[in-house]
Amino acid sequence: MSVRIIDEHDVRRLLPMGECIEVMAAALASLARGEVHNPLRFVVRPPDAQGFQARSLMGLMPAYRGGEMPLWGLKTVVIAPGNAARNMDLHQGFVALFDGKTGETRALLNAGGITAVRTAAVSAVATRLLARDGARTLAILGAGIQGKANLEAMRAVRDFDRVVAWSRTPGRAAAELEDVEEVATVEEALRDADVVVTATSAPEPIVHRGWLKEGAHVNAVGSSIPTTRELDTETMRDAALFVDRRESTVNEAGDFLFPQREGAIGPEHIRAEIGELLIGSAEGRRSPGELTVFKSLGLAVEDLAAAEHVLRRAEAEGAGTVVSL
Repeated sequence: MSVRIIDEHDVRRLLPMGECIEVMAAALASLARGEVHNPLRFVVRPPDAQGFQARSLMGLMPAYRGGEMPLWGLKTVVIAPGNAARNMDLHQGFVALFDGKTGETRALLNAGGITAVRTAAVSAVATRLLARDGARTLAILGAGIQGKANLEAMRAVRDFDRVVAWSRTPGRAAAELEDVEEVATVEEALRDADVVVTATSAPEPIVHRGWLKEGAHVNAVGSSIPTTRELDTETMRDAALFVDRRESTVNEAGDFLFPQREGAIGPEHIRAEIGELLIGSAEGRRSPGELTVFKSLGLAVEDLAAAEHVLRRAEAEGAGTVVSL
C-alpha cells in the first residue's frame, strides 16, 4: 500500500487561504445537508497533571463522507499549551485519509498546517456572512499562529481601513502581524472594532460586553475545550450566537458552557450553524446594530475537506513523499 506523506510546508503551499475559504464553505454546507458524518471528538487528558500539562490533551477527530467517492478522515492531534512559550505550534499531529471503499490509507498530512489554515478560513466564512456592511476596523487578539492566519483570512473577505492588535506579550503583535497597530489593552483594541477575532490561550474571559461596539461581529476562536473561555457571560447573553455545530458547542465550548451553568443562556440561544446560513435554512444578522458571535470549535469534516483538497493538488504535481506502508 502506497501512502503520500505531506509536510507542513507543502500543506500550507497547497492550501492557500482563498481556496480554503471556499472549501470550508462547501464542507459546512455539506454538513448542514447531512451529507457527512461528524461524531464528537474523543479527548484524552494526562492523569494528575499540573500547570500547563493539566490543559494538554490528545484529540481524535473522525469524519466520514459518503457518495461516489467515499472518504474517511481522522485527525490525531496533541494540544500542548506550553508550546506558546517555546514559539511552537500548540497543535502537533497529523490528518489521515482513508479510502472509503477499501479502507486503505491514502495520505498522512501535517495537522498543524491544516488546522491553522482551515480554522481561519471558517472564521472568514462566518465573517462574510455575519459582519455588517461597511465594517472598517478589525481587532485581532492574540499574535500566535491563529492570530496570523485569521488576519490573512479576514483581509481575504473584507476591506479594512484599520487593523488593531493586542497580545499578552507587549511588542509581539507589532512584530508578528503585518501592518497592524498594536495597542496596550484589550479594551483599547475593541473600542472601535467592527470585527473581532479572539485567538488566545486565555483560560478566563478577556472580552467584556461593555467594551464591544454596537453591531460588532466576534469570531471566538481560541478556546476549544469546556474549561476555558475568552468571552464573558454578558457578551454571550447579548449576542446572536452562531456555531460550526450545535452538538459540539453544547458539549465542548467553554464560551457556551460557563454562561449556561450561570443560567444566562441555553441551547435555544444558538440561532444557527454556519452551514445552515450557507444553504439558506436559517437566518443570520437581523439588524446593523445586532451583536453577533461565531463560536468556532473546529470540526473533523473541515480537516477532511482541507486534507482532501491538499491531497488532490499534491497528487497532480507529485508533491510530498510516497512511502510503502
